[in-house]
Amino acid sequence: MPALLYVQTSGIDTPERLYSPFILAQTAKAMGIDAIIYFLGMGITVVKKGNAEKIKMGQFPGLKEVMDQAVKAGVKLMVCEQSCQLISLAKGDFVPEAEIVGAATLNDLVLEADGTMWF
Repeated sequence: MPALLYVQTSGIDTPERLYSPFILAQTAKAMGIDAIIYFLGMGITVVKKGNAEKIKMGQFPGLKEVMDQAVKAGVKLMVCEQSCQLISLAKGDFVPEAEIVGAATLNDLVLEADGTMWF
């Protein structure tokens, strides 16, 4: 199965950059493409418990609803463990669907993906 990797480096301070990875990954799953969103740097704030509920832009549903739809479609969410250390967030601070992984995982995912997009 083809695979796409979406890397979210933007955090909740730039809400206009947060929807695209979830929408695109959910669309990829509907097209029969494996999709993973990897959260890196300030991007990890997106999947911190309670943060997605605070984001709503324009006529779009709230970010939490979009995130839930993507997860329901089978999109995997991965959080960089070193980024957690960088901004002092603990493993328990994230939504349950987010898997904490090491930095080497991103390198492996990039090498295995058929395409990578960064936000």
